[in-house]
Formats: sequence, structure tokens, C-alpha cells
Amino acid sequence: MKFPALFTLLSLSACAAGLEPFPMDWRAGEASPADVSFLLDAPAGRHGFLASRGGHLVWPGGRRFRIWGVNFTAAATTPAKEDAPRVAAHLARFGINCVRFHFLDRTAPNGLLDATRDDTRAFDAAHLDRFDFFVAELKKRGIYTNINLNVGRTYKAGDGVKDHELLGFAKALTYFDPRLLELQRECARALLTHRNPYTGAEYRHEPAVAIVELVNENSLVESWFSGRLLGQARRPNPGTWTDIPASYERDLTRLFHAWLKKEDVARLAPKEFAAAPRERFHREAAFYMDLERRYFRQMGDFLKRELGVKAPIAGTSDHNHGASGYPLLASASQLDIVDGHVYWQHPRYFTDPATGRQTGFEIGNSPMVNDPLNSTVVQLSRSAVAGKPYTVSEVNHPFPAEYAAEGIPILAAYAALQDWDGLFWYTFEHKTPAEWRPVQPRYFEIRPDPVKMAQIAAGALVFLRADVRAAVRTVKRSYSMDEVRESIRMDRRERPFFTPGFPPWVPLRSATRIESFERAELPRVTGGQPSPIVSDTGELAWQHGEQSGLVRVDTPRSQALIGFGKARREKTANLSAAVDNEFCAITLGSLDGKPVAEASRLLLTTGARVANTGMQWDEKRKTLLDWGTEPTVIEPVTGAIVLTGLKGAVKVSAQPLDGGGRPLGALRSAKKSAAGWEIPVGRPATVWYAIAVDR
Repeated sequence: MKFPALFTLLSLSACAAGLEPFPMDWRAGEASPADVSFLLDAPAGRHGFLASRGGHLVWPGGRRFRIWGVNFTAAATTPAKEDAPRVAAHLARFGINCVRFHFLDRTAPNGLLDATRDDTRAFDAAHLDRFDFFVAELKKRGIYTNINLNVGRTYKAGDGVKDHELLGFAKALTYFDPRLLELQRECARALLTHRNPYTGAEYRHEPAVAIVELVNENSLVESWFSGRLLGQARRPNPGTWTDIPASYERDLTRLFHAWLKKEDVARLAPKEFAAAPRERFHREAAFYMDLERRYFRQMGDFLKRELGVKAPIAGTSDHNHGASGYPLLASASQLDIVDGHVYWQHPRYFTDPATGRQTGFEIGNSPMVNDPLNSTVVQLSRSAVAGKPYTVSEVNHPFPAEYAAEGIPILAAYAALQDWDGLFWYTFEHKTPAEWRPVQPRYFEIRPDPVKMAQIAAGALVFLRADVRAAVRTVKRSYSMDEVRESIRMDRRERPFFTPGFPPWVPLRSATRIESFERAELPRVTGGQPSPIVSDTGELAWQHGEQSGLVRVDTPRSQALIGFGKARREKTANLSAAVDNEFCAITLGSLDGKPVAEASRLLLTTGARVANTGMQWDEKRKTLLDWGTEPTVIEPVTGAIVLTGLKGAVKVSAQPLDGGGRPLGALRSAKKSAAGWEIPVGRPATVWYAIAVDR
């Protein structure tokens, strides 16, 4: 029997009416055939404390530990005690083995700080207790904790912080202001020496704490080249990315003059960079880098030596890939872990200049598979440093992007190829479970997204088991400090590597690391951009072109076809498809650890668009006129999936699953033909199937 091309062309606008309800059910407690909690090693920390050794996260004895995690943000960090066990069990079923706790330094109920005081120097006892209980429930199920110290703390009059109402999140100022440094140490001491009554351990001595992070998306150097050190902040409560007040600008200038020792000169503004003499520009860049380096060294010593924190420490993330990250990386890599953040086409927000309030947004809404050289894989790959574990603590294809189904399976595969140590998807939720509804509330929540959640389970198989082999070759780059500083004012068209002559397709073929910040040395990479770009293991291939990009993952235990299929026939060793959707992501993974060809149980995911009921785009499909209501709806992937090469198979059956991972509708038998075992998909509407193979 012959099958049509992988994806029969069908316009997205034409199938808009075909979206069907598919709510996720996080409260489902029944056993699911898609449960991948067997990947977790419970309880978390039972082997002892994690360490940074040989360039990776390891347990005592040297065995690798990989993180497949999610963020919990704001109010979600402190679920009610009656919800915490069910939330922890839900995460475990999807293979999530670490939670990054984000915005703990906000006032309750959106964080741990006591909202009733006129300062931010004490915890809310009830919310701290809920946090403790949640951490303990996660630990029971093999889920580790990543504690973020300084993320979004906004100061009050009682804190003794000058101009507190003008600081916003006080980014950049946290690196050098004496009072802010004192308050950071005070808060870190209070939290990390706090004894969790449900685990019996202080957080500094808790083996289930995988990472402690110092500051979030915060760099003094970045603030300089982004024009946020000018001293022009005048609006109270200015938000996240804001200039510093004039009083702090004067303090910073005094520090600069003291550092120079010889002369008093005005600090450079970004508009003056290009014309500045080389020596003048480099001296000022070195000043900011020195402040950052000193901060990371001193805070690291405070946590490790004074407090006795056992967990590895990360400084902050390389997060602005439109500019060079090397000055920040040169400083942050002093600590145990190097980290990165990237979003594919992060929303661009529109704000009211008078109030600073958001009035709308716009996204690119184009597929990453068509643009591999600007992909999240390539952007993130610039930050990894040889000899240090590399984690990605924030990554996502934000809602309402119509091609978001590509994100998780591509990142899982290429993170394994690059041999990174962890991925944290941002974010599981912002709200407390009492408010979780089957609707996409904003841009980043993964919890209500049916496609992303099914892919989280499939991705756990790929990444935690290392189903995709690490690259054969690691291509190393080294930079002198002169090059690091000069990269700050390099043309933005050199992004994301800011390394002229280094081909951006290299990370799609081989691993790459920064070897040194003490010398200038680039590898010799010969040849032009290949098409397709095939990994040096032969397991990954990225075909690209206008509305024709497709990533193929072909390993013994996990396989995938991700992207477009217009006028093309693609397949892996055991997977091919004849479906109606123009764009989708199909993954197939062994659930019993055997190769797909020999496995008795398989997980199949089929993902396309996700939306809210009644959601309305503008005519350009760049923003929403109406966010819609619950429930979440999906574009079903319809047609047939064909499994081939199943050794000794006498019967193959597929069970569609609902949003709780439970059987949905009748078990269906695959039809045997010369082409293989044909499984009809799409009716009933679902995003995943449990496949059973009888031999």
C-alpha cells in the first residue's frame, strides 16, 4: 500500500474550525499507560549531594544526573497542603525530576515574604510552611529542588534602601550597592538555614536541593550596554527592565573613579560606544566585569564557606542573545554551573508610557524549523563552558504561537546531542492549584497545554535516558579578554555567537563549548552550510527552507518527525506518517527501555496547534483580539501513523488517551500491510496514544 507525502498540504486557516476540546486533568490519580515516573530515582537525594565534577552534574561515585525540569512561579510555589501531594504525583508521571522555584522573594501569596510588614526582611510563616511541605512531597517522588534567591524582590521603606520605590527589581544595583548586598546575604541566610520540618533538614544541608541560583537575568554589563545605567529612573514601581535612579548612578560613577585611581571621567552611554577609543572603552567594560566577577566570587564564598551550602551554585543566566554574553559568562563561570535562557520569539509587549502598564503584545509566529541558524538550540549553545555543567533554566515556545509543537521535541533531542545537564521549561504555572483551569491564561504556562504536556513525557524519555547520543566531536572556542570586551560593541548581526568566522550551524552537527577566556583560538570549520544539517552521530537531521523545515530524530529508543511535509516523504527506522496536517510534531518512544523494534510498550505523541475556545487572531496572526475561554482546544493530527520493523509482532494496538492519561474511547487494532502496521489517528481527538505490541 502506498502512502501520500508525510503531511498533505492543508492551510491552517482552513482547519481552524476543526479545533476540538482537549482539557488537561492534573487531578487524575489513576494509573496511566503513559506514566514515565519510572525514570525518577526516589526519594530525591537518596544517593547523597549532587556535585559539579568533570563538566557535569553527578551523584557521589560519579554517576551522571540530568535534569528534566519545570519552573513553578509566584503563587504556584506554595500550593495548599491538600493539593501538594497530587501536584507532585502529577509531575512525576510526566518524568519531571526537578522544580525551579521562581519569585520566592515576592510577598505572599505570590512568594514567601511577609506582606504585612513595612519591610521585606521576614517570611510569611504560613506560606513558608506550605513551601516546606511541597518540597517534601516532591522529594518523596524523586523530584529535586532548585532555589532561586534574588529574582523579583521589590523593597519597602523599612528595608533602609534609598529610593526604594524607584528600583523595580533593582537589576544591576544588586551587584554593587552595600545595602542591597547586605539584604541579599540576610535573606539567603534566613532561607538556606531554615529547617524544613517535613524533611528534617535545613536547605543548605538538603541533598534534594539540586541547585541554588543567586540572581535571575541580571547583569551589570548588560545594563550598561542596554542603556539602563544612566540615572534617569523617576517613575515609582517601574517594573522589571528599568534605568537606575540618579542617586545610584552617582554611586556607580564614584566607584568607577575609585577603580580608575587616576582620573575622573564620565561613564560611557551606549550611543558613545562606537566612537570611543579602544583603550577607553575597554577600561570601562573591565570595570563592570570586575564588579560582576567580585559579586559572584563573594556570594559564592558566602554560601559555600560561611553558610555551608552543599548544592552546586549558579550565578545567573546568559539571557540576551541579541548581544554578547561573553562578559557575563566569563564571570559567572567561576561558580559551579553555567546557565542559559532563551525563548523562541518571546512576546514583544506594548506599554503605556505614562503608567508602564502592558497594553498588548506581538509575536513573530513563524516556525523555528524553517530557521535553524536562529533556533533556540543554536542560541543556547553559545553559553556552555568546558569543565562546567550547563543547564537551561528557562526555555519555551510561548503561547499563542501556532508552531509551538516543535519546541520540546527539538530541544530534548539537541540538548542530549550537546550533552547538556538540564532543561527547565518555563513555566508550569504562576497560580496556585485552586485557580488552575483548562485554559491558557497567558504566554508561558505549560500545565494547561495538551501538546506540551504530552511532549514533556516523551521528552523525558529522550533526555533522561540519553536516547540521543552525545555528539562525537566537541568544537571548542577560546576568547581573550580583549575579544570578550570588544564583543560588547560588535554588530548585532553577528548574533548569537558574536564570533566572526564561526558557522552557526555547528551546534546542529556537533557539540560546542567555550574552552577558555584567557586566549584567542577558534577551531577550523571547513565547508559551507550543509543541507540537511546532520548530526555527527547520524541520529538527527534538520532540513530547512521556506515552509518546508523538518527535524528528524532517529535513534533505537526514540524517534520523531517534526515540522512540515509538503511534497516530501520522510521516515525513521520505525516511524512514517500519512497525515493531513501541514505542520505537526510526531514522536515515538519506547516505554520499556528496549529499542522500538523490540519494545512491547510505546508512547506515541501527535501535536499540532493549541488554542483557547473562541480565541481570535488579528488579520496578520501576530497578536490576539480575544484570548478566548476554557476549555483548551487542539488541532488533532489526523490520518495514519505507520510503524515498521517491529520484530516478531503479531498484533499492534493503540489506545488513545485523555487529558489525564486515561483510556479515551476504544482500543484500536493496527492494520498490517506490506508497509507496516497502520494506526489511524485523530479520532477521537487526542495528543497521545499508548501502543502495545504483542509477539
